[in-house]
Amino acid sequence: MYLVSGRYKLYGVVKVRKKIKILLYIFIGFVIFLFFNNTTIFCGRSGVKPLLLAHRGLAQTFGMEGITNDTDTSKRIFPPEHHYLENTISSMEQAFKYGAAIVELDVQMTKDDKLAVFHDHTLQYRTDGKGRVRDFTMAELKKLDVGYGYTADGGMTFPFRGKGIGLMPSLDEIMERFTAETLLVNIKSNDPAEGAILAKFLKSLPAWRLKGIRAYGGDLPMQTLKTEIPDLPVLSKKTLFKALGDYELIGWSGYVPESCRKAWLHIPLKYAPFLWGWPHKFMKRMEDSGTGVVLVAGDGKFSEGFDTAEDIKKIPAGFSGYIWTNRIDRVGKPGAVPSN
Repeated sequence: MYLVSGRYKLYGVVKVRKKIKILLYIFIGFVIFLFFNNTTIFCGRSGVKPLLLAHRGLAQTFGMEGITNDTDTSKRIFPPEHHYLENTISSMEQAFKYGAAIVELDVQMTKDDKLAVFHDHTLQYRTDGKGRVRDFTMAELKKLDVGYGYTADGGMTFPFRGKGIGLMPSLDEIMERFTAETLLVNIKSNDPAEGAILAKFLKSLPAWRLKGIRAYGGDLPMQTLKTEIPDLPVLSKKTLFKALGDYELIGWSGYVPESCRKAWLHIPLKYAPFLWGWPHKFMKRMEDSGTGVVLVAGDGKFSEGFDTAEDIKKIPAGFSGYIWTNRIDRVGKPGAVPSN
């Protein structure tokens, strides 16, 4: 009896060991699949040059140290190297001349339900006006000096005062001037009413022109926009987290989740290496899914861009999307951004 019992125990141990061995083989096979399906070690250089996205056109730039959402950045600009002011028609024209593939611009709702192209929701930082943008009509906003508040020396001098009168454009004017260029429209609030106004405006455009428009901003206005114009590529914090979360869950398989299809993604450089197949295979999957990818510098919190030669060196070989820059005048020069 003891002998029979011992044989059963031995048989049970052997059976368990076989199961463990099979599971181990399955695990090893999965790891091998995971590696070869996502590694870019064997990918050669694509030969593709990243495209340039000019933030606010050609703008005056400023230091990012200690910046917060409430910082008046017009009071901390670097000594001017050019005379252009952000979000103006001339600054956008110059950005495209420097080779921008996309120009980003900010919009604010006005009292008469138009969309003014201006960064701040309040006027007293950059202009000679006071109060909220939405408390004035577009005609009233046109009378302001959008260069009034800029200073590079703590308020000793204001080099753009008197030079920005009448330069705040409406979105209508932007579309009249740029009839074929690609534009990225940023709604600076989380007000769904602004999304509705932008949707109404964009739906009035010809279908071919609408293909050159992208939008990003607060969750609620982007949700409104997507509901009204399903094919419009939009981005909000919610859609970005959803897309990247879904991709991390199943992207290792090579399958692109629905939330990543025909989308618009801004990927901070700090977190990009954690994406499956970054950069070659990730970009190929996104491109095949009709999704645009913008690489932003740092952690992406405060519109950091690839603005210097040192920044450009950080762009990974094989990245074939858009790179975000605040200095299109520098990185748009021939040879500044090499092909991957």
